[in-house]
Amino acid sequence: MVSATEGSGAQKLGFTSGLVVQELGWDEDTDDDLRADIEEVIGSEMLDEDADDVIDVVVLWWREDDGDLVDALMDAITPLADDGYVWVISPKTGSDGYVDPSEIAEAAPTAGLTQTSVASLGQWSAARLVQPKSRGKRA
Repeated sequence: MVSATEGSGAQKLGFTSGLVVQELGWDEDTDDDLRADIEEVIGSEMLDEDADDVIDVVVLWWREDDGDLVDALMDAITPLADDGYVWVISPKTGSDGYVDPSEIAEAAPTAGLTQTSVASLGQWSAARLVQPKSRGKRA
């Protein structure tokens, strides 16, 4: 198993080998070191928005001017596995494109998600959003 450096961004976010990860919102300002770290830990490249796979985790890079976060989250959860989750990664306070954490917290329930944790990643901050357990089909 490939191991990232202790305390790496991918480890902080709970990535493990074999996860299917989709990356949305990539742009020239995204953290290439974090992207490489995630791909090293999962053992493959992250998928782009055109992927047809069932996704374990979505990495959503999000900035203030990127549009409607609720719409983006609705699109992000469509291919998610029942136990899948979304990391919304946005610029830290005071940085260009900064997104107020309350905006993410308010958008999550509208999209049917719940925020469970946050992580600091250098110039970025990440919010983990999960689907309610009841979303799965019950017999």
